[in-house]
Amino acid sequence: MKKFIVTGMSCAACQARVEKAVSGVKGVDSCTVNLLTASMNVEGNASDASVISAVKKAGYGASSVTENTAADALPEDNAVSVLKKRVFTSVIFLVILMYLNMQDKMAMLPSPAFLSNNLLLSGILQFVLVFIILFINRSFFTGGFKSLFRASPNMDTLVALGAGISFVYSSAVLVKMLFSSSAETNLYFESSAMIVTFITVGKLLEAVSKGKTTSALKSLMNLSPKTAFVERDGVVSEIPAANVAKGDIFIVKPGSSVPVDGTVIEGEAAVNESAVTGESVPVDKREGDSVISGTINENGFLRCRAERVGSDTTIAQIIQLVSDSALTKAPVAKIADKVSLWFVPAVMVIACITFAGWLIAGESFSFALARGIAVLVVSCPCALGLATPVAIMVGNGVGAKNGILFKTSESLENAGKIKIAALDKTRTITAGKMKVAEVYSDDENALVQAALNLEKKSEHPVAEAVVSFAEAEGFSAQSVENFVSVGGRGVKASFREAVPAAETSGAAGAEKTLFGGNEAFIRENFASGLDQNPAFMKKLEEVRSTGKTALIFGEKAKDGSEKILGLIAVSDTIKSDSAAAVKELKKLGIHTVMLTGDNSAAAKYIAEQAGIDEVIAEILPAQKAEAVKKLAEKGKVCMIGDGINDAPALVSADTGIAVGAGTDVAVDAADIVLMKNSLLDAAAAIRLSRYTLRNIKENLFWAFFYNVILIPIASGLFYPLTGLKMNPMFAAAAMSMSSFCVVTNALRLNLADIYDNRRFAVKNRKHQKRFSGKGVSEKGVSMEKIIKVEGMMCAHCEAHVKEALEKIKGVEAALPDHKSGEVKLNLSKEVPDKTLAAAVEKAGYKFL
Repeated sequence: MKKFIVTGMSCAACQARVEKAVSGVKGVDSCTVNLLTASMNVEGNASDASVISAVKKAGYGASSVTENTAADALPEDNAVSVLKKRVFTSVIFLVILMYLNMQDKMAMLPSPAFLSNNLLLSGILQFVLVFIILFINRSFFTGGFKSLFRASPNMDTLVALGAGISFVYSSAVLVKMLFSSSAETNLYFESSAMIVTFITVGKLLEAVSKGKTTSALKSLMNLSPKTAFVERDGVVSEIPAANVAKGDIFIVKPGSSVPVDGTVIEGEAAVNESAVTGESVPVDKREGDSVISGTINENGFLRCRAERVGSDTTIAQIIQLVSDSALTKAPVAKIADKVSLWFVPAVMVIACITFAGWLIAGESFSFALARGIAVLVVSCPCALGLATPVAIMVGNGVGAKNGILFKTSESLENAGKIKIAALDKTRTITAGKMKVAEVYSDDENALVQAALNLEKKSEHPVAEAVVSFAEAEGFSAQSVENFVSVGGRGVKASFREAVPAAETSGAAGAEKTLFGGNEAFIRENFASGLDQNPAFMKKLEEVRSTGKTALIFGEKAKDGSEKILGLIAVSDTIKSDSAAAVKELKKLGIHTVMLTGDNSAAAKYIAEQAGIDEVIAEILPAQKAEAVKKLAEKGKVCMIGDGINDAPALVSADTGIAVGAGTDVAVDAADIVLMKNSLLDAAAAIRLSRYTLRNIKENLFWAFFYNVILIPIASGLFYPLTGLKMNPMFAAAAMSMSSFCVVTNALRLNLADIYDNRRFAVKNRKHQKRFSGKGVSEKGVSMEKIIKVEGMMCAHCEAHVKEALEKIKGVEAALPDHKSGEVKLNLSKEVPDKTLAAAVEKAGYKFL
């Protein structure tokens, strides 16, 4: 994919024409232009020169982005400062102009003696002042007429025609006054001046608002550390972060940002990862832990090894992902694109028909001209062009702030249409930290040794639990051969027993084949052994009924004899927020389905704890994709998984959501990447998508409604019945505000509380304290309580207090603030103060 910066675009018509021009270049597979960021993405093998040439032929400027970095997606320019100067100088001359033009109507202001009853001199002065104002805003004319001559009119063309025709007509009347002593006073100089001034004011407001829509991306860019302290040959020196190489040792001091992704090799610290992952509580880091670029060391000292550098760092990938997403086009935007291409020519035709119609109807030339100019000036293609991209940009920004990354605009739109959520069990609903809960065998030592030998080569979470348990018990793995893993079912390997030297003279021990896996796998490989042991089967059912996963182990001798060694039960617990997340999904009207390779009993046990609607168990990873396709027959489906072994299902779903991706933000199979290991973010992503899509529809509605209503009014369609007509000056003011309103409506998404059913919530402390002490919230299911805690000094202290309080049954969430000494508690039931005090004091702080 190649990136380009496009200059000279002023409205959706410009955007559509650039896309059309570049799409016609040989070798271009697809082209997407973003009016908001003045950027263009091109896919294909066309040369940069041919693409740039096509843009220039369409009447615009273009330059290629040499490095594939997101920072280039937001070119720095002085648009706001230039527009401020234009507005300031235009308004000064406009005030003087209005005084000269309306002095007879301003009784409070004295009239200059030399202008008394001298209409000609007044007209000449107005001509000079208007010429100055038009010159200040000449970009409308240079860009507008250039586009018109290239048969690709845009918004600037409408403004240039409206203001230009008004100026030319008034100039002609002035010339007539000079040479014929005409008493004609229908001068429209002030309309011409006001049109360009009001439009410039609107562009200034729009530019300021546009800057706010990209604030999230800019703040992400600012997170990228500029320098790093690198240790080379025993000497620590400060170098540009871009020069850090993989394998370098870098130092992170207290208060400093982590320059690149790495692994801690020495030291301990609390690292604030909120800016990258959205996780508000600092994370303790020690030897062996990973650190993410752009995060901040709250306290402590860290010495780390660089693992990902340059464009491979997490923060660089996030910036790239957010900016690339803004450059893609949401399906809903196609409506505006089709209209925009023909909008300006249609408006010009309507303006001509309006002018001719009023002349035919017998109205004066000046009346007909004013109506035609009003049609030109009131029409606003810019609002149509901004309706979708500003909402997409803001929605992406809100997501990025909360650790939710949408890969494309299409994924941001489609997530809101989801009706069914298919969820993987391990690492998605459950913590994925399997632990051995029980060992059942006549010879536990033999069972554990065989299990260790067999599972040592497996990478499955269940195998890791068995290996960790066995090694903790003092067992050491023995060598196996011909290891085979049967996906989702079990493993087997050849093993030769060691024979004590005292018993043999170097002869090899007996060769056996070890098997370990689920019941179906064991039954396939063992003709007998399970059904003949009622006690074993009873234990197996008991283990399953409590939600544990049973691994059955057996061995086969070379002579064909079989033996069931026993079973090892491993358990996994659901994450603390999984039940709440499933509840949120249900509130959104989404049917939840759990997909797992685990046995039905264990799957149902977990599903009941989490509140899942439906369970599809005992399926292989490849079969998950088929299950998702079947679910898709009933409605739009999202697959929510950890992105490791769920790739086929993630791709098969309408929307793939990877949970807990952490630093792996480039999960290829997923459409949405959730940085935190929290299922709540999946519900938040869907809610944010719905808010964004609703905002886009609002923007498109108002953009279309504005034009559909005001163009007929500007043309004077209702004048014969109601006497209603629109002055071109007011038409310009209306046009200038339309785009501003669209952008500011999109900015409301910044106030969206994506973790709550409430549509919007102002995120400041004053409004967050809806309840203090006891009380029931509007949801009717939780309470909010504020307590005072003494002794919290930093974010690390906050983390300790939070952890202590959230262990209490009934405390859904604890939000400490060490600066104010307050802790806000969200409670599912009444919790006595003495219980809270005991937890706080046990953590080493004082409950007030």
